[in-house]
Order: sequence, then structure tokens, then C-alpha cells
Amino acid sequence: MGHQANLVIIGVSVGLAIGLLIALGAFIGIRWYKRRSNLQCSSNDRNITTLPIRTNGMGASIHSSASLSNSIIIPVPQHLPENTQRFRWNHHKKKDPFASTSGILRYSYKDIQKATQNFTTILGQGSFGPVYKATMPTGEVAAVKVLAANSKQGEAEFQTEVFLLGRLHHRNLVNLVGYCVDKGQHMLLYEFMSNGSLENLLYSEGEKIMSWEERLQIALDISHGIEYLHDGAVPPVIHRDLKCANILLDQSMRAKVADFGLSKEETFVGRNSSLKGTYGYIDPEYISTNKFTKKSDVYSLGIILFELITAIHPHQNLMEFVNMAGMSPDGVDEILDKHLVGKCNPEEVRLLASIGHRCLHKTPRRRPSIGDVSQAILKIQKRRLSKEDTMSFADVAPVIRRIEHQQVELSKLTSVDNEVED
Repeated sequence: MGHQANLVIIGVSVGLAIGLLIALGAFIGIRWYKRRSNLQCSSNDRNITTLPIRTNGMGASIHSSASLSNSIIIPVPQHLPENTQRFRWNHHKKKDPFASTSGILRYSYKDIQKATQNFTTILGQGSFGPVYKATMPTGEVAAVKVLAANSKQGEAEFQTEVFLLGRLHHRNLVNLVGYCVDKGQHMLLYEFMSNGSLENLLYSEGEKIMSWEERLQIALDISHGIEYLHDGAVPPVIHRDLKCANILLDQSMRAKVADFGLSKEETFVGRNSSLKGTYGYIDPEYISTNKFTKKSDVYSLGIILFELITAIHPHQNLMEFVNMAGMSPDGVDEILDKHLVGKCNPEEVRLLASIGHRCLHKTPRRRPSIGDVSQAILKIQKRRLSKEDTMSFADVAPVIRRIEHQQVELSKLTSVDNEVED
């Protein structure tokens, strides 16, 4: 009996030992599995990188004072499926940070090189860079503006022009027809404006002398272009660099506003930023407060109106002449462009000068809106056209009376001849 009891005790002990060993093995196995899983997760986490994604998207406008670093961080796994990774590579190969959803064509460097005859058809030189005349394969003629090398400001302006002109379309705004980002070059392609800039026509020797009628129409075209920016675009856009050099004329002498590199949507206006623009055209209020508004564009337009009247450049003390002319109702007669003397209606000149004076009021809120300016210029034009119609009738009336008199005399002669024959 004692021997059997010992065997039972030994068996139970062995069973317990084996059970403990199994339990210990299971415990160790579970710990090992969990640890391995954690290590794998950690390894996967280390294989994740971060990609900056722009919060305002590709289609949003970029301004010269906006930062390109405004971004949020979104984790993206590096180990994509092979076909997905190939797609990402091709996507970046074809796209560029200036691509827009507006349908503006993108050209290669070789396309532009061929269209400009290896960049030999230069039209001029601006602050942005050289401008070339390009004949595209379709036969369309364009102006190519090339970003000067090492120009950070120019690159910011490039972005602004592409994004803004991608969504702004009006008959009095120069149309952007394409762009090029290739071989380290940045170029913009615009519709070709055969009569060049208003500045060249006003101040360059040997250029065409513009008539008063053409100047009045140019003033109206400019106001319509700015009116679209202020009241038609959503959100509204402030040009910020209105000047004669940025007004281009087509073959029919119709004006279009150009160069939107410094432009801003109104939602971005009101923040303090570095002073930008062109001396002589900048609103004094902008200089003192560092804040640009729609009325600052109106001020610049006022300067242009007086340039059209006087052909005096702002750098030639235009404002001194304007202030002197403002002392009397007919004071503008004394500063009228010599090429217009005796060839225009002085009353129309005074009316346009009155609009210009209001645009230049030192208090921005006392300046008219651009819509009011457009309506006022249009009234001058309609007034002139109605007078022309009246004058034309006055010139024709004597001729009509003469013809009627001749017909009466002829009928009398005919009746006399008939009486003689009878």
C-alpha cells in the first residue's frame, strides 16, 4: 500500500511539472509573438515618410507675398505597389508646381526655341526678363516673356500670373495662351499685341501719334479691364501695378491690361507687406499705411488718364502740372499734349481731366469706384458720338436742300418744255 501511494504521489508531481512546463512554454511563446508583432509595427512606422501637401491646392492663386511653405503633414508609405510607384514617378515627370486646371497649354523648351528662331526675335526687355516674338506651329503669333535667371521675385510673379490668368478672362485683359517650365527656364506666352505698350506710343520718338478719339477709347478699355478685376472676378483682384508700360494695344488700337505679377486677390489685401509697385503710380495712402485697396488701382488709373491728356511722364513731375491745372476749370488746356491742340474738343478734355482729378483725391474713400469711372468715360464718348452725328446731319442738310431745289427747278423746266410742245 505504501509503495502504491508513493507511485501516485510521483505521478501527480510529474503531471504537475509537465503542466507547469507547458504553461511556461505557452507564456513564453505568447510573449515572443507579441514582441515580434511590436517590432514589425515599429519597423513599418520607420518606413513611413511625410509628404507636404499644399493646403490651398494647385488651382489656388499664389501671390508674390505668399509663402510656399504653408503646408500640412500627411503620412505616406514609401513601399507602394510597383505599378503605383511607377505612376507617381510619371506623374511628377509630366506635372510641375505651376500646372493649373484652367486648360492653359504647357510648351517644351524646344517648342519655344523653334518658335522664336532660337531666341533671336527679341521685342524688348522688362523687369521680368526679355520678351520675344514667337510664331507657333499653328501660325498663331505670341509674345514670350522669359524669366530672368536668379530672380526670386520673378519666380513668384510667374506663379501669380499663371494661376490668376488661368481663371481671369476678359476682352480688356491680355490673354495668357501658354507657359513653359523646362530645362530650368520659366516662360509665359501671351497673345501678341502688335502696337506694343501705351508707354512706347506716348513717349518714343517716331511712334504713331494717337488721336483724341483713340486716347478716349483706350481710357475706356483700361477702366473696363480693371472693372472686371474689381467687380467681375470672384474673389476680386487688385492689380497693384497699373502703369502705361502695362497697357498693351492690339492692331485695332484697343487696349488690354497686362502684367499681373504683383496682383492680389482682395482676400489677401489688408495685410502689411513690403511696398511694391512703380514710382509715380503708387497711391500715397499705400505708401503711408502699407495697405493696398481697390482705390489704389483707381489712383493709378488717374495718373494714366492725365498721361493720355498731356503725354507727360510721372517721372517728369506730372503731378505738379496736374495740381496747377486743377486751380481753374480750363487749366488742363495749358498742359494738353501739343499733338492734340486744335484737334480735339476742349470740353471733352476737361471732362476727362475732371475724372482724373477725382481718381487722384488724397482721401481714398472720396475717390470714385472703377465702375463710376467707366460710366463717366462712356458718357464722354457717347456725347462726342452724338455730336458727330448731329454735325454730320448739319453737313448733309445743305446738300439735301440743294438737291431738292435742283429737282424743283428741273420739274419746272420739264413743265415749260411740255407747254411749248403743246
